[in-house]
Amino acid sequence: MKKNIENNKKNAENISAAPNTKLDRVDCRLITLLQKDGRMPHKALARELGISEFTVRRRLTRLLENDVIEIVAVANPIDLGFKIAGNLKIKIDIKKSTGVLEQLKKIDALVWVALTTGGTDIDVDFVTRSLEEFKELVFTNISNINGVVSIETSLMVDLVKDKHDWGTGWE
Repeated sequence: MKKNIENNKKNAENISAAPNTKLDRVDCRLITLLQKDGRMPHKALARELGISEFTVRRRLTRLLENDVIEIVAVANPIDLGFKIAGNLKIKIDIKKSTGVLEQLKKIDALVWVALTTGGTDIDVDFVTRSLEEFKELVFTNISNINGVVSIETSLMVDLVKDKHDWGTGWE
């Protein structure tokens, strides 16, 4: 009984984030620091977290290899030369959702694809270099996918807020 209580306490400190991946408070704090500055040196991370540089490297490697995090440069697509960015709400034949999602994942202009609830079935963010590329994306690439019923478009006219430092759900 005592052993079970000790195991439960240990398990309570570890939080499951993905299959076979455990996050603890140090992992959560590490992620939060990297969300604020993805280029923060290992030495500074170790100092902030009160752990060794080796432990930071080991934890960071685990988080990256398990796809819990990725470290990327985030920018405003308009500043990078994309003329049109926005969102698509896609209604589908739900029985064909797997095939539709697989096809959408292959389209480079789509930067975010999510199966959703509510008025539409799939929510997509996209970037294109021109009106012609946008037209091809909607009227050729997506509308011709077997199972797509309708597409509602919404274009970004101004990026007002773009936040990536939301922390973790366990803080």
